[in-house]
This record gives sequence, C-alpha cells and structure tokens, in this order.
Amino acid sequence: MSLMMYRGKRFWFVALCFCLLIPLLNNSAHAATQPKIGIYLDGKKIETDVPPYIIPKLNVTMVPLSVISKNLGANVNWSQSDKTVTIRHEGRLLSMTIGQNYALVGGQRVDLETSVQAIGGRTMVPLRFVSNQLNLLVTWYQSSQTIMLQSQGGSEENPQENPRENPQNPGSSTDGSLRGAWVSTVYNLDWPSDKSYGKSEQQKQDYIQMLDDLQGMGMNAVFVQVRPSADSFYPSALVPWSKYLQGKQGAEPDYDPLAFMIEETHKRGMEFHAWFNPFRATVDAKTDGLAPNHVAITHPDWIVKSGSKTYINPGIPEARQHIIDTIMEVVNGYAIDGVHLDDYFYPSDGVFADDATYMANNSNGIGNKADWRRDNINQFVKSLGESIHRAKPFVRFGISPFGVWRNQSVDPTGSDTKAGVTTYDNMYADVRTWIKQEWIDYVAPQIYWSLSFKVAQYDKLVDWWANEVRGTNVELLVGHAPYKLGTKEAGWNAAQEIIDQLNYNRNVPEVKGDIFFSAKDLRKNPLGLVPLLQSYYQTARP
Repeated sequence: MSLMMYRGKRFWFVALCFCLLIPLLNNSAHAATQPKIGIYLDGKKIETDVPPYIIPKLNVTMVPLSVISKNLGANVNWSQSDKTVTIRHEGRLLSMTIGQNYALVGGQRVDLETSVQAIGGRTMVPLRFVSNQLNLLVTWYQSSQTIMLQSQGGSEENPQENPRENPQNPGSSTDGSLRGAWVSTVYNLDWPSDKSYGKSEQQKQDYIQMLDDLQGMGMNAVFVQVRPSADSFYPSALVPWSKYLQGKQGAEPDYDPLAFMIEETHKRGMEFHAWFNPFRATVDAKTDGLAPNHVAITHPDWIVKSGSKTYINPGIPEARQHIIDTIMEVVNGYAIDGVHLDDYFYPSDGVFADDATYMANNSNGIGNKADWRRDNINQFVKSLGESIHRAKPFVRFGISPFGVWRNQSVDPTGSDTKAGVTTYDNMYADVRTWIKQEWIDYVAPQIYWSLSFKVAQYDKLVDWWANEVRGTNVELLVGHAPYKLGTKEAGWNAAQEIIDQLNYNRNVPEVKGDIFFSAKDLRKNPLGLVPLLQSYYQTARP
C-alpha cells in the first residue's frame, strides 16, 4: 500500500478513529466530561445529538448510530427487544448487540473490543469496528479533538482515485506521490529562527509562513526534526527541551511546539513526519550548557566522543532502549503520520572508542567489531519498528540513509559508484537487511548528486535502490539536494537539474515520492527552482 494512499471500493460508512491516548474517566458515565469531539465527512461537519466519546484504556471511539443512518445512507435497524443494531449496505450485513463483545459480519463471528452502548437514549457503536470492516479512511487530529472522515475514491470505474487526489486539499498531489521537505531545527537552520527565542507567537507565525511557502511549491508533507541532539520539541519525561527553542537547553516554552506544528500541518491536508536524530548526543563536546536531565549528564557511561561531537553508544542495549522510549513518547502522545530517522548511527569519520563495549555486550559472540556494530543498529531498527507498529500500525516508519550502500569495488552487489563513505562500511547501517526483513515501511536514501556526477551518479543510484526494494513491501522515496544548486560540484549550475531528477523518477515505478533538503533552501528559490517545481507539480501525472 502506497505511502499516504489507501484504496478500496467506495463505501458510504463511517470509519475508525485511530487509537487515542487521552486521559479520560470511565466509559459512558463520563462521556459528558470529555472534550467535545467533532466529526467531519468530506469536509462537512456532522451534527450529532450525542457527541462521540472515547472509552479509556481501550482507546475505542464510540459514535451515535445516527451518524451512520442519517449522514452515510446506510440502512440501520435497532431492535429494542434484543438490544441489537443491524447495518446493511451494498450487500454487507453487520449486527452488534449491547453487552456482547462480538459482532456478526455476514453471519461470521468477529470479536469486538467493546460492545454497543446506550447513552442518553441513543445507541453508540464502535467506530473502529465499522471502519475496519468497510475499509474507509479516517484521520484523528488530537490537538483539535477532530475526526475527519473521507469517503474513499477507488471504484471499479475509476480505480486510480485516492485520498491524495483530493481537490479540496491544495497540498494534495495529482500523481499520488509524497512531496516532502526536511525541516532542520538543529542550529536553527530551517525553523525556528534564533531571533525568535522566547517569542512563541513569532515562532508560530514563522512556521505557518514556512508551511504556506512549501505548500505553494507543491509540497504535501514535512519531516520536522523534533529530536536534534538528544532533546525535544515537545514536553518530555525523558529528555530536556531543545535549546533551539529558547536559546537554552531545558528552558520551557509557553506552548507545545509539536502539537502546534501537527495541527497547522494537518489543517492544510499535509502530512507531518516526526524526524528523530537517533544517536547524536551533542553537536559539540561541551557539557556546561546541558540540562541536568540530558543523557550526557545522567548517563555519561553511554557517551562516546568522536570528532567534535558526542554520541550515544549504540552498543549498549539500555541506551538503545532509551532512544526507543523517547521516540515512543511521541508516537503514543501525538497524531503524527510517521517516524523518520536520519543517518546518524555510528559516525562516518573519527575514532569511536567502543572496544570495552564490544567485549561487554557481545552475547551473540559476533567475531568482528564491524559486524557487531551493524547488529547493534539492526536490533535497534527492528525493535523500534515493532514498537511503533504495535502501538499504531498506521504510523509509517522510515529511514533516510546516506545515498551509497556499498561500492561495487568492495561488493559486487553494490552500486556502480566510487563514494569515499558508504552507509554499510562507515555508518554500520545494513540498510539492505532492513529492507529485506521489512523492518521499515520506506527507505529515503540521500541521493545528493547530479545526473552528471560520475563518482556517484544520480540515475545509477536510483536504479540501484529501486532494485533493492523491488519485490518487498518497502517503498522508495528519494532525497534531493536543492542546497547544492549554484555550487561548483558537477551538474548543479541550473535548477533544471532537480526537474530532470524528478522526471527520471517518474519512469521508475518503485519511486513513490521525493524529499528535499531542506526547507530553507527551497524557500531561497535557488536559480529559479520554485516556479519550475510549481509548474512540474501542476502537470505531473502517473
């Protein structure tokens, strides 16, 4: 199933509100005390006499039966004598009974997480069950307490329709592709500006303007760095506030930046992917400016200095789990569309002193340190992916590795390149295994070279990565380098280079989208790139 795309027959039923993590009281008796949840169908608000509510612990959304019968054209019957509701539509028959934790679907028993309930004289049905059975699309916006229902487009007459081709969504694409921009927060590169420290309204307006600019170019997704240096852009019980918000690590802003960004992004029909730098601890070796709860202070035994930076040691199982726990804080607490990792695993240069760790944490008896390092990263990726999909199966998990896995000169199955650094040999990231094992949902290699750069040629690398994902359920996104436009490296003397790369991708079916590094570089309109992107995306077709 493609990223940001769901297909199925057109059924006019209501869909599931995804698992929510909202501190609520118990069941129906407390429904009135919960924040009021709004429901919209294809952009129009649905008025209900009894508001939806969420059953705690189960995280099941209950909606009044009238939502189905009055708004979606289903044939609904309620039997007072046996407390059973029956829903009929296009040959489908569902029946549920109060107090009975299973339903009948076409006469077959299907277990329910909770039964039908009666509240204030109204019958409430579990939204999750209805959507799962009838394959419809729903989006939950936690910050605004809103359920957005979308009737799916894939009929037999027009099977190519999909939610991304939504004329009401100015950020939607016409070709079903993801079009994303990386938003770097480290060093205040893209957002927020260091001039906005302590100025929450300016930060908000700056983010809104950035979204407007990106969407105006044709982008429909942002990949925002919410963990730049073992810190956070959200209230965390595990790591300190990032210094790139207030100018000082640990300083708390007067709003939740992550909640704000997600809400503003979703308002525009764009996807929000939370980008985590996994193992970088600090951008320098200084500790005097770190908050007391920064990992370099609380667990100095986990920290390894390499070059000018410090890293969390991937060879320590507890350290890996700590990073997973920090990521899962966001997965469980926010309505993100994806978890995204960059290529910070082991550093690609400098000495990384982990001999003692290798001796102490090699329970599998791996014979050389290079393979042991790759195994550490493999364990981390596998465990993180399982944790994400166990909590929220619909959240996409992807990684953006360095663009060259291995050179052909070292491995005959590698790419026809002469890169001085490779992800397998220098970052100890065995991306091929992640793909073959399907531990990730997509891979987004940073193919930051031109079509004429012979050392690492763009088209050769796209073909190589396409071959890697072919036959798997892992999708390929391509990372592009608009920041190189105007530089002296071969091929970057005209903005048409980016368009030529996009045109090349259109002929490679495995490529499902593109991500640009980074937002600020797109917004600079290097060599006149923006109007070219606008024109390209207005006319792009599969």
